[in-house]
Amino acid sequence: MTVETDISPPETVEAPGFGTRRFGVVNWLGLWTLYKKEVRRFTKVAFQTVFAPIISTLLFLLVFMGAWGARGSGIVMENVELAVTVFLPPGLIMMAIISNSFQNSSSTLIIAKVQGSIVDILMPPLSAAELTIAIVAGAATRGLLVGLVTALTVWAFTFSTGSMQITHLWAVIYFSLVAATLLGMLGAIAGMWAEKFDQLALIANFVITPLTFLSGTFYSMRSAWLPDFVLTFSQVNPVFYLIDGFRYGFIGVSDASPMIGALIVLALNIAVGGLTYWLFKIGYKLKN
Repeated sequence: MTVETDISPPETVEAPGFGTRRFGVVNWLGLWTLYKKEVRRFTKVAFQTVFAPIISTLLFLLVFMGAWGARGSGIVMENVELAVTVFLPPGLIMMAIISNSFQNSSSTLIIAKVQGSIVDILMPPLSAAELTIAIVAGAATRGLLVGLVTALTVWAFTFSTGSMQITHLWAVIYFSLVAATLLGMLGAIAGMWAEKFDQLALIANFVITPLTFLSGTFYSMRSAWLPDFVLTFSQVNPVFYLIDGFRYGFIGVSDASPMIGALIVLALNIAVGGLTYWLFKIGYKLKN
């Protein structure tokens, strides 16, 4: 008499293949690690990256205070005459946010490409979305930190004149966040496109700087002396809406509708964010 036994082979657990993600939908550890790397990259040289921009901001403020006087002004917005220490600081703070956000993301990619360490970013199991978020968040952190330090310095410098009062907190927070994010993404695109530092400097000097200086940082767009082409250009200049909306948060008046400006920069952030993600996904000039 024989007893039949059903002996089935043991179940085997298939090992994940090479390159298979084991972190679920989001690699939170990798995302946080890359973000910390981006933050530590500029905080290690904080005197150069965070505190040095204060010098140029104070120089701008001193020059204009010397030319117009601390309380005197020829700046009129919505029939309100503004002193230079009231009108100028918000624009200078936004300039600091814009320039430093752009510099951080663009420099991290161009340096990695030139030094050959870009593989350290591409090899870890990070998706294109995670690369985009970490690098842009690191750039935005630097921009906002420099903006905060600049604001505190300008506030202390102009304390006696009673300037730097926040009228609409939502506008200050919103426009500073979208500005830091937008320029962080533009910096990432520029860093991917540029193959050497000269090309990156070309974008900074011939694109970012003109957009900033022709955006109403140092004057109102309603000034009678402005040429017509400057007024026309401001309507398609996204930096104008960033600075105008940010200034509205402090002084309560603006050259354009803050709500329209908020929608325009939001739509621009979505469009540029999609482009940045796509470029990371295809490895544009990163995998050569």
